[in-house]
Amino acid sequence: MRTSLPPLPALLAFEAVARRRSFALAATELHLTASAISHQVARLEEILGARLFERSSRGVELTEVGAKYLQRVSGALEALTAASDDVRQGVRNTLYVHSTPSLASLWLMPRLGHFAQAHPGVSLFLSASHQHSDFALGQVDLDIRYGVPSWPGLTVRPLFEEHILPLASPAFIERYRLREPAELLQAPLIQSTVSVVQWADWLTAQGVEAPVERFALRFDRAQLALDAALQGLGVALESSTIAAGHIRAGWLRPVFDERLHLPVKAHFLVYPPRHEQRHEVAQFLRWMQTQVPQPEAAD
Repeated sequence: MRTSLPPLPALLAFEAVARRRSFALAATELHLTASAISHQVARLEEILGARLFERSSRGVELTEVGAKYLQRVSGALEALTAASDDVRQGVRNTLYVHSTPSLASLWLMPRLGHFAQAHPGVSLFLSASHQHSDFALGQVDLDIRYGVPSWPGLTVRPLFEEHILPLASPAFIERYRLREPAELLQAPLIQSTVSVVQWADWLTAQGVEAPVERFALRFDRAQLALDAALQGLGVALESSTIAAGHIRAGWLRPVFDERLHLPVKAHFLVYPPRHEQRHEVAQFLRWMQTQVPQPEAAD
């Protein structure tokens, strides 16, 4: 029995105030008085034994504890909303998948039509963010994560091996005529701050020890870095697998010989072992195996 679960009205009041940054606006949204909203939030703070908001003449701001609590509460409320919508609409066999944004947009989305045709009975719900899913909330069946795997208690499957190499637009390559990796130090470089392979790693692998002094542009996701390279703003160090659509279309090209790459396995299918017993999860995992490029195709 979940005796420690706070009352739902208090959670709804907290989430509305946190999102709207106003007790008055939250009250209007929930069709309550501001006093009632304040009472619910105070009740929740008392139950938790923590202050969730800082109130001042400038408005309402989340405390550090409140901000962390909001991340988990909002996800749980979204899961409840989605589950309720499914019941109301008669949706069955729903599969909830979470992914990193760039892989979801550039690699997974172009393939979802094939999944829908192969499994018409599965209703797929896809969400994307850099934050890993909390399986304890029960809102996600599968998480496609990026990074160095350290997730005890979960099944972790490498998705594919990627080749990381410098990519740029044809016009950029024609203009700069880069012939050796060391010449990149004189060109505008684009940094993906979340990438497990950074420019220093790739340059060192090519025998270039000089540090990168500055970056022309910096982004927190691969898709933005690739978009900037596509516009001719610099050289992106990215995955040829994630950028495959851009390369096939001729929008981007490897700056050097494609053999000058760093191999990495950084995308993983992650889920609690019990989830694999769900028919929809097993179907998605089998389908993903058919979509993973063979080593020759990643060159």
